[in-house]
Amino acid sequence: MCGRARCSLRPDDISRACNLNGRRVRHVDMNRYRPSYNVSPGFSVPVVRREDETNDEGAVLHCMKWGLVPSFTKKTEKPDHYRMFNARSETIKEKASFRRLIPKNRCLVAVEGFYEWKKDGSKKQPYYIHFKDARPLVFAALFDSWKNHEGDIIYTFTILTTSASSSLEWLHDRMPVILGNMDAADMWLSGSPSSNIDTLLKPYEESDLAWYPVTAAMGKASFDGPECIKELQLKTNETRSIPQFFSKKGDKDQQGQKSHNKVAEEEILNTDQTESLKQEPQSDHVGHLCSPVQPESFTSTTATDIKVEQDFDESGSKQSLTGQTGNPPEKVGTHASDNVKSLKEESEDIKPKGISLPQEESGDSKTKRYYEELSGDAMPLPKAVNMHIRPSKKKAKGADDKQPTLFSYFRKG
Repeated sequence: MCGRARCSLRPDDISRACNLNGRRVRHVDMNRYRPSYNVSPGFSVPVVRREDETNDEGAVLHCMKWGLVPSFTKKTEKPDHYRMFNARSETIKEKASFRRLIPKNRCLVAVEGFYEWKKDGSKKQPYYIHFKDARPLVFAALFDSWKNHEGDIIYTFTILTTSASSSLEWLHDRMPVILGNMDAADMWLSGSPSSNIDTLLKPYEESDLAWYPVTAAMGKASFDGPECIKELQLKTNETRSIPQFFSKKGDKDQQGQKSHNKVAEEEILNTDQTESLKQEPQSDHVGHLCSPVQPESFTSTTATDIKVEQDFDESGSKQSLTGQTGNPPEKVGTHASDNVKSLKEESEDIKPKGISLPQEESGDSKTKRYYEELSGDAMPLPKAVNMHIRPSKKKAKGADDKQPTLFSYFRKG
């Protein structure tokens, strides 16, 4: 958090921003100050600190390196300014690196704005945060001094951070401690160790902060200049991929086609119903619910309208006629009754009647007379007339018949 900032202020602007008017300000190492639009840890930045205990009225504008190096760091160790360029305000009273600095080593850092990155998957978009009226931002900070192996004393500082405000929590979960007014800046700089500084270490919730996206090129520490704070116009409508384009368009077209087909089907259905009402109903059922009521004289009934049931008893004289709706046939209509009568007559014509054989004589008398015509011998036959026995055509030789027969002719031979 707050790993980049813009500090191109003049020394006098810094003094006014830190409410040093009327105080005697002493400059220390200000020759190292190089204004920049892209300040990163390791850069030399002017900070405001108290002179000393004997001179409370004075202040020092001291150019220090951003990135705290504690005084107990070994002289032979190479300093890492990225290790402690920020300090969590919630824990500064617990860690030894910061706790011992709170009473006497508090300072102010004045910048024109700072940068923060919005993470979007593998991509990061930088934003520039500043005051709307372009006045400098004043941060709460702690400083320390460290002597290297060459004997040089190096002053370094760290910027305190806190949780993000409600307006910036979408961008990051942390933000620097901003001292928004002169009283807060003075309290942090010259307040006694027993003063309640915890009230200052809170998110800045005022509405005078502004932000906008900038080029990702400023992520490089070597990239500097006004281009770092130039507003970047982000593309709100990103180009869709080809599969997404066709899938969404296809879904939209398919939905439109479905709705169009649905409307067309409703129109066809309404047209069919209208046409059917205009024409004379030709239903195959008597009293169809969808057909309009017609006068009784115009009611027509076909053979399929009436269900005819015929029951025959042993004599073949019993029959019944029932309509499909269960009503008696005489109540169906004029033409229906005529059809019923015709059906009744036809059924009587095709009705199987009792089979009666012609009256004949008994088997003995008829057979006797039949064979007497064929031969002179009157021989009685069995009574199995119904067996359809074919009588023999040869004549038996009678007692009074003196004419020679065929058998006698062959017998003589």
